[in-house]
Order: sequence, then C-alpha cells, then structure tokens
Amino acid sequence: MWLNIVWYILFVIIISGYLILDGFDLGVGILHLSLAKTDHERRILLNSIGPIWDGNEVWLVVGGGVLFAAFPLVYASLFSGFYIAMMLILLVLILRTVAIEFRSKRAGHAWRFIWDLTFFLSSLLIALLFGVAFGNIISGVPLDAQQNIYTSFLGLLSPFTLLVGITTVAMMAMHGGIFLTMKVEGLILARVKRLLPKLMIIFFLLNTLVVLGVVIGLPFATANYISSVTLAIFPAIALAALVASWRLVQTENYFKAFLASSTMIALLMFSGAISLYPNLLISTIDPAYNLTIFNGAAAPNSLMIMLIIALIGMPFVLAYTAGVYYIFRGKVELTAESY
Repeated sequence: MWLNIVWYILFVIIISGYLILDGFDLGVGILHLSLAKTDHERRILLNSIGPIWDGNEVWLVVGGGVLFAAFPLVYASLFSGFYIAMMLILLVLILRTVAIEFRSKRAGHAWRFIWDLTFFLSSLLIALLFGVAFGNIISGVPLDAQQNIYTSFLGLLSPFTLLVGITTVAMMAMHGGIFLTMKVEGLILARVKRLLPKLMIIFFLLNTLVVLGVVIGLPFATANYISSVTLAIFPAIALAALVASWRLVQTENYFKAFLASSTMIALLMFSGAISLYPNLLISTIDPAYNLTIFNGAAAPNSLMIMLIIALIGMPFVLAYTAGVYYIFRGKVELTAESY
C-alpha cells in the first residue's frame, strides 16, 4: 500500500511541476495581446519563453505517462470519458506550438496578428480546459460499475467546473505576469506591475468562490480536512504565499515573488489532492464505483520497478531543467535568431 501512496504523491508533484512551469508560459500567452502593444514588444514576450516553453510541456507528458503506468484503470476511464475534451486540448496545444514557430517567419502585419491571436486563444483555452477537467475530477463524474464514464462534452460543463476553469486562467495569467517581471524592462514592466495587483485580486476572489463551492456543494471533498484539521495548513500557507508574492512584486524582489507564486500553485494542488484522497475518480452514480489509488493502480511489482527507474531518472530531469533556466536567466535581448 505504501507504493500506491508514494506514486500518488509523485503524481501530484509532477502535475504541480507542470502547472508551475508550463503555467507561466501559458500565462504569458494569455497576457500576450494586452501587455504588448507593438511588434517589438510582442517579440520580447515570445522570447521570454522561447528557450524553455517546449521543455515545460515535457512535464505534462511525464504526468500522462505516470498516470498510464501507475494507475492504468484511472487512465483508461479518464481518457475515454474525456475523449473529446482531450482531443481539443491536443488541438490547441498543436496550434499554440505552430503559432510560436510561425509567427515571425514573415513580416506582414496581418500574418503576425493572426498568429498572435492564435497564441493568445490557444493559451487561454488550454488553461480553461485543464481547469474544467480538474473541476470535474473534484466534483465527480458519472462512472459506472464497468469503470466507464458516460457523458458528453457539454456534460462536462457545469457552473462549478466552469468556475474552476476561469480560476485556472486567472491563476496562470497572474503566474505568467510574475514571471515576466524577471524578463522584461521599461514600458512592458510598468504595465505588468500595474496589472498584477488586479490579477491577484481577481484570482483571490475566484479561488474563494471555488472553495465556497466545494464546502457547500461537495461535502465528500472536505471530509479529510474535517477528520484532520491540521491538513488545513496547506491551503493556509498557499494563501500566505499569494500575499507574499504580491508584497515581493511591490518591493521588486521578482525572483522571490515567482518562487512564492510557484509555492502557492504547488500547495493548492496538494490541497486538492488531500480533498480527493484516496480517490482519483469519484463516481456520481455510486461511491462504490470510485477509482482510488488502490483499486485503480498497477501491480505492486510494476510500481516498484517504476519507482527505481524514477529515482534514477528524475535527478537528471531536474538537473537539466535547472541548467536550462540558469543559462537563459536575465532580461530578454532580441537577436537575429529570436522568434
């Protein structure tokens, strides 16, 4: 049983890593049209994530791989039930990649505006769709005894799941804005600093509504917190990290503000994981059909082999990621090779 818990924690860590790393470059895309007023400024925003955006998406692939290998029954139910939504996510991921790569291949205003708009819309949709998916996981899905999810794409859209989706958009926009404080200067930096307090307030209000929705409408999601009040330290520190990031931006400690924002995202993810534990998919038909980290997991020997491979491979992934960020640190400077 301890292997199941370890892999649950590792899965949450990996998804948190994706939300932190790809979250800020999605946030840059969401802010792309509102912050950058000229072609030069839009190139600066693109090149703030240019060397790292594709590496950030590796964490999503790793997360999918872990779900497939460690919790195969959950993977099968989730990806079949959310098939249309997942295909839509893949489509916008592809469009976003094409927009980044094609945008500066020609100098025409119409050409570049089309790809700027595509970059913005695809970044927005990715954040929204992931948020809606997470909202469905928290609130539960129509999972039957054969572990099939019977719902349409429109069936995934409810007031609560849409609220979680919009909150995710606001969170990533805020996180991306904090990242940009480390990468831009002059007028763009001034705009970011004026916008960030508004984004933080919007995110705080939306996230508060999500919490109220969970407390009022989803009692099963608060059971673990009621049984052990000390677990509330996770969302409490997340709130403190949000306040700290606001203060650090005001005092121009941008790197520390980014670390605080990243901490907040990770703690919110862990707060959600605690509310779900031990479930991975909650059935709205019958709680007996829930898929948990125990009945939806791979065999113990598979989990052990995977853990050994992970312990060997993860340090290399972390070292590579840290090295890339170190090499491309500092403010953006456009060159002939830039996007």
